[in-house]
Amino acid sequence: MSSWRSRSQQSNSSRISDEQINDLVSKLQMLLPETRIRNNDRVSSAKVLQETCNYIKNLHREVDDLSERLAELLETTDMSSSQAAIIRSLFM
Repeated sequence: MSSWRSRSQQSNSSRISDEQINDLVSKLQMLLPETRIRNNDRVSSAKVLQETCNYIKNLHREVDDLSERLAELLETTDMSSSQAAIIRSLFM
């Protein structure tokens, strides 16, 4: 029985409280461009999490698009040109 109690106590101590979850969701909401505007409105945690997922997916798409554009630019740029120097400086 004592081993069950210690596992139960460990489980309870590692749980995040509702207050902590609400605080984290509020902080997350502040990071999202769309919900930052509606800061005073009450938005459900599920909505904040859904918007977070959408935002991250959009960021991934933007990164992929920029990577493709950069690859195309590098293919057409003379690597000894001033444009190539600027591009190289962006990676450092």
